[in-house]
Amino acid sequence: MGRRKIEMTAVKDPNTRQVTFSKRRAGLFKKANELSILCGAEIAIVVFSIGNRPYSFGHPAVDLVAAKFLEQEIKSNDVKQNSVEVGDMDRLNQQLLEIQSQLLVEEKKGLEHDQILKQHSFKQLQDAYSELQIRVKDYIDAIEVSECLILLAQEPVVQTTKQVKKRRKN
Repeated sequence: MGRRKIEMTAVKDPNTRQVTFSKRRAGLFKKANELSILCGAEIAIVVFSIGNRPYSFGHPAVDLVAAKFLEQEIKSNDVKQNSVEVGDMDRLNQQLLEIQSQLLVEEKKGLEHDQILKQHSFKQLQDAYSELQIRVKDYIDAIEVSECLILLAQEPVVQTTKQVKKRRKN
């Protein structure tokens, strides 16, 4: 009994998708390892998960294979680069300097805006705290009044002013 063919469609359930990714990634890395051992090939695989986490496999190492690949790209681009005129390089360097100076200006503006935002947020927080203190004091006052009313309801005080004066003297 052989393996059945799996239809290639996107997995909709996120949990199932994560499990499928993990299993397939392991299988892919295993096959890449077998290919490198059997054929002596240099292999590099980099995979990013749905959560943007990188996973890599390389034989002999991802860095070495990537560096070798990039060197090949640079050699093929050397012919094209020689045709670029010096004037174009100067113009591009000037544009780079202008963009870098604009970037510095924008970074300074961003820092200033961050400071203003922090100050504004702190003031709002202080105002909210003050308002909360006032409300809590009002609630405490209301509770004290309620306690006095409850005590009065339990033991009503009916005295004349003469009785109060007598009690004070005693």
